Amino acid sequence: MNYTFCAQTDPGRVRENNEDSVAFDEATHVGVLADGMGGYNAGEVASGMATAFIKSELVQWLSETGQQADVGQVRRAIEICVANANRSIFNAANANPQYSGMGTTLVVAVFQGAWLMLGHIGDSRCYRWRGNELLQITSDHSLLQEQIDAGWLTPEQAAASPNKNLLTRALGVGNAVLLELKAHQLEAGDIYLMCSDGLSDMMEDAAMARILQNGSSLAQMAQELVFRANENGGRDNITVLLTQVK
Repeated sequence: MNYTFCAQTDPGRVRENNEDSVAFDEATHVGVLADGMGGYNAGEVASGMATAFIKSELVQWLSETGQQADVGQVRRAIEICVANANRSIFNAANANPQYSGMGTTLVVAVFQGAWLMLGHIGDSRCYRWRGNELLQITSDHSLLQEQIDAGWLTPEQAAASPNKNLLTRALGVGNAVLLELKAHQLEAGDIYLMCSDGLSDMMEDAAMARILQNGSSLAQMAQELVFRANENGGRDNITVLLTQVK
């Protein structure tokens, strides 16, 4: 399998600063996306620390281990890197009053052979485009998603709820964090869309699917996704990371 990456981030039309962060490494097939939270510029600090730390640690480990690591070893490496990043952000928040309470969502992906090991925390998402179908393959760690899962709200009711951004998990806000990790089998032609909620809150899945099915380049798709999210209001920072499997 071969993988092509493309990322784009934009502050949107309402916020002056961008608290999203995104990073990838084509050589080791690593992608990381984070959406920070906190007062002043603390959200930027948390998300930047998360993407830089996790990318650096995973790239170093994968470079040393080569492509011989199995799925279980990649899973364990991601868990360790995320735990270390969590402690670093938490300690920085405790050591600097201006960063108190900062945290970030996270999506981290390692593509290896015919497998994707995907981890996430919070409500940043990953979608898979396969066979003309777009499927969300992460489940938000949010109060709304818990209410949907419990049958208290329908997805349509949740879409209109004012409580969209109440997270049940975030990186860096405690001594430990629970990372959700799953392995996904890859197929040639797949496109994986990792994004912050600045995209998913501004666009319906069907609108995203129409952009991914048009057969344009990853760069054009990324630009169009950001453009449409802004056209729909751009109420938050917008970040996308596209990965195509060939």
